[in-house]
Amino acid sequence: MKTVEIYTSPLCGYCHAAKRLLTEKGISFAEVDVLSNPDRKPEMIKRANGSRTVPQIFVGDTHVGGYDDLNALERAGKLDALLAA
Repeated sequence: MKTVEIYTSPLCGYCHAAKRLLTEKGISFAEVDVLSNPDRKPEMIKRANGSRTVPQIFVGDTHVGGYDDLNALERAGKLDALLAA
């Protein structure tokens, strides 16, 4: 299974929703809190092709996007395949 990384902020409802979706599916992930670690935000922006909002979710080297994108993959039945590929 590919590594999942998620850039978050504790004040972000979509971040909590993304983490809940991953947790309910039993998917472990590495979390980077950009509010507590503001020096990591430029890294997130670069990896996310300029996107500045959280969450920013990565599966391996693939930039998934935010919570809506993650949820759309799950609803379409494509998230498991992305994780396994």
